[in-house]
Amino acid sequence: MNKNFDYLGNTFQLQLINQIIEDKTFSSSIMDVLESSYFDNKYFKIIIQLIKEYYSKYESTPSFDTLEQLIKSEISQELVAKIVLDTLKQIKTAPFEGVSFVQEKGLKFCKQQELQKAMEKAQKIINEGDFESYDKVEGLVRDALQVGILDKGQSDVFSELDEVLVEDYRHPIPMGITGIDKLLKGGLAKGEIGVILAPTGVGKTTVLTKIANTAFNMGYNVLQIFFEDNPKIVQRKHFTIWTGIEPDNLAFHKDSVMSKVREIQDTMSNKLILKKLASDTMTMNQIKNQVRKIIADGTKIDMIVLDYIDCVLPEQSAKDEWKAEGSIMRAFEAMCHELDIAGWTATQGNRSSISSEVVTTDQMGGSIKKAQVGHVIITVAKTLQQKEMNLATIAITKSRLGKDGVVFENCKFNNELLEIDTESSVPS
Repeated sequence: MNKNFDYLGNTFQLQLINQIIEDKTFSSSIMDVLESSYFDNKYFKIIIQLIKEYYSKYESTPSFDTLEQLIKSEISQELVAKIVLDTLKQIKTAPFEGVSFVQEKGLKFCKQQELQKAMEKAQKIINEGDFESYDKVEGLVRDALQVGILDKGQSDVFSELDEVLVEDYRHPIPMGITGIDKLLKGGLAKGEIGVILAPTGVGKTTVLTKIANTAFNMGYNVLQIFFEDNPKIVQRKHFTIWTGIEPDNLAFHKDSVMSKVREIQDTMSNKLILKKLASDTMTMNQIKNQVRKIIADGTKIDMIVLDYIDCVLPEQSAKDEWKAEGSIMRAFEAMCHELDIAGWTATQGNRSSISSEVVTTDQMGGSIKKAQVGHVIITVAKTLQQKEMNLATIAITKSRLGKDGVVFENCKFNNELLEIDTESSVPS
């Protein structure tokens, strides 16, 4: 068995140390089982030793700036300090591509080393004929298998007090509908999911596209996944938001549209990624793998907009379709929590929702379990008269973030121009 990371190459080691410094969650999982001897370069070893000593004292990995100060203060030999600082610069600029592989491979290597140590101790006990120590042997192996597993759901009530008590501890991303954003205390934060519930043809894609466009305009990296629309149609919807020109008229104003779109393209450094997937063929795990690939290629996704959840398959064919629908929504929530992404999706209302003046949560098509998972559920209803007048009734039927049970009657809701305005509506 390999004793160090030499067989994986220099770039791998640069990336691994970079992730230990940059990704606090990953460093917490690997730090207790990481040894400086696992690195083949003596300057890597020095940096890892400094990181481990700092972690032991402060229970957190140092930043690059802090490490630079540590190197200058701890290493007395000027030439060695210079080389270590140069090595640190290489680590800081290590390529981001493939970091998921680097983290997984690095942690597995360390776990294998711990398991090997445990097996050697167990074998020694067995060789000595100490059969009364079976429980000890079992414990050694069990503990070795548990390394690197973080219990993210458990924390001391007094932990991270400074972070808990900051004024804006959620860092919400607005959805672009002012009246609703106020009630959601700024919008949806990373790790939270929101659901748009509406009958067919009312404008779920309109709402989701507006949310995606707003987040992008504010500098966030957004992934908009859709199953039923043509990518060019979705592009046109975004162009309409930016120009105020209806999708069908964009071609008649090609020069001004191109000028505006290129201006935005040149101004923004973040990304709005549109991804068309085949309906009823993708599971949430497959979608998560697609998101991971985008992240590994260098784009950290801040928000995912999934249009819509009913097109996603359960991981395994389930006899109980309702349970399967609930599991899909839970998998969406788990993905957003794990990858630190704000998630918006939509779901169809049932038949009774089509004629409703206000859509309620119990009019959700399929399993009501979908409603139990979401942090926020926003419903949209339109009578025939409202459709003719570009109006809608929007309601917040569930909110873990603020006030719910709020109804905005006769809001401006223009599907063509993707304009939604609740400010002129008085909550009932």
